Amino acid sequence: MKLSSSIIPMSSAILGFAGTVSGFSSLASVCKRPSSTTLIAERPFTSSQIYQYATAPEGLVNVADIWSERDVYSMELWATQYGMQKADGVELYSEDGGNDYSLMTNSGLAAGETVLWVPASIVINSASVEQEFGVGCLQEVEAVLIQVDEFAAMKGKNVDSFYRLPLFRLMVRILAEWEKGQDSLYFPWLNSLPRQFYNGSSMTKRCFECLPPYAGWVASNERINYGHFNMALKQGYVPLNPETINNREAVKWAYNVALTRYQEVWNPERAKLIAPMADMLNHAAEPNCEITFDYEGNCQVTALYDIPAGSPLTISYGDPTNPTPIFAQYGFLPLDCATIFCKAMHLEKQISELGYEFSELLFQTETGEIAPKVWDVFLYDLLQKSDPGSAQQFCIACQNGDEDTKQYYNDQYYAYTLDALKQHVYGILNDAERLTKRAQSYDLDSHPRVPVIVAHNNLVTQTFGMTAALLEQMG
Repeated sequence: MKLSSSIIPMSSAILGFAGTVSGFSSLASVCKRPSSTTLIAERPFTSSQIYQYATAPEGLVNVADIWSERDVYSMELWATQYGMQKADGVELYSEDGGNDYSLMTNSGLAAGETVLWVPASIVINSASVEQEFGVGCLQEVEAVLIQVDEFAAMKGKNVDSFYRLPLFRLMVRILAEWEKGQDSLYFPWLNSLPRQFYNGSSMTKRCFECLPPYAGWVASNERINYGHFNMALKQGYVPLNPETINNREAVKWAYNVALTRYQEVWNPERAKLIAPMADMLNHAAEPNCEITFDYEGNCQVTALYDIPAGSPLTISYGDPTNPTPIFAQYGFLPLDCATIFCKAMHLEKQISELGYEFSELLFQTETGEIAPKVWDVFLYDLLQKSDPGSAQQFCIACQNGDEDTKQYYNDQYYAYTLDALKQHVYGILNDAERLTKRAQSYDLDSHPRVPVIVAHNNLVTQTFGMTAALLEQMG
């Protein structure tokens, strides 16, 4: 339900606009009217391409300057002017001098209370992007992206175009707004965003070389996905001027903004949405708020339980049992994660055959305790190598949840499974130490993501160290 507080009027001069802003500008005209003047392309031009050129407006957000101040308070005033409402006491705050911002409450909030409400008129919605650009305007570029993904899938890459097309649309929309400069309705929001990211798509090959196999695989997939988006974008079938398309910093920035700030909905249709101000909520393994969208696209943030004054307001960014995907997508390591993946990437085939998920194969970060299904995976691998018939029977037992049969095989081969687990754990510990030393040898100016990589590796070392101690106690 919408909050009852009044909306504060404000002139566009306060926002620093170059003129009066009036709602969403029509993007369909941009798509349908190619310029008759300067056209720039990296490859021969075809009649189906829609490179439109317009002189870049003054006041572009400088995405290349990683030290640019984030003007979050002008964004808050702008959002309020356009109908954003928040509960009394909800404020923006930063614990690191302005690099990262989040929301907190200076007043207590009751369970079920509306914390924040953002109207659909300023929510960026992937489902409406095509209508805003013009029906069919993105059809050709999305076909290119699907072809790129299909070719990568043939080479064994983990890609899913259906899942990622809404993200691509968000990226294109953000670039379209960015190139308008201060003429964009969203300029205050764009100017409030970070310029530098630490996630997988921002990492280099040398970064991936400092991560354990599973983390390196997840993080590099983000980099691959960005590369596919960039490749499709450069074909030119988008309503953007060529200077924007060829601006490497702007394209990667727009991709990262979309990747790190969207929320996903499934009804009335699958879509990814970004709600300014609500996108300032940080992550917690046990969040105190949730974000929902109604069928009209309005965003509501609701307190999940009573929240005392002085508390940060948080949501969940992903599965709290496995922090590595959060690390790869968002570029930080959750400090409150209770578990991590067992890192058995070499047994991915066995994991799939047993019907298990990575999220089930965990070590406890506080104790090093091993999830039972980890034992199953290592035992299944041993049985496949030594007794294929027993391996088949054990696999069926795992798939059917036959605990008696599973226990029989675990008891019979306990010593061998224990030894295999020890070899794996000590191997990961040695790798983490070696990879951390490599990362620490890098220059921070050229590799600013080293601290988050080292933090990830340290978590692995601490957890696997406790696991090793437990395994030694077992025999």
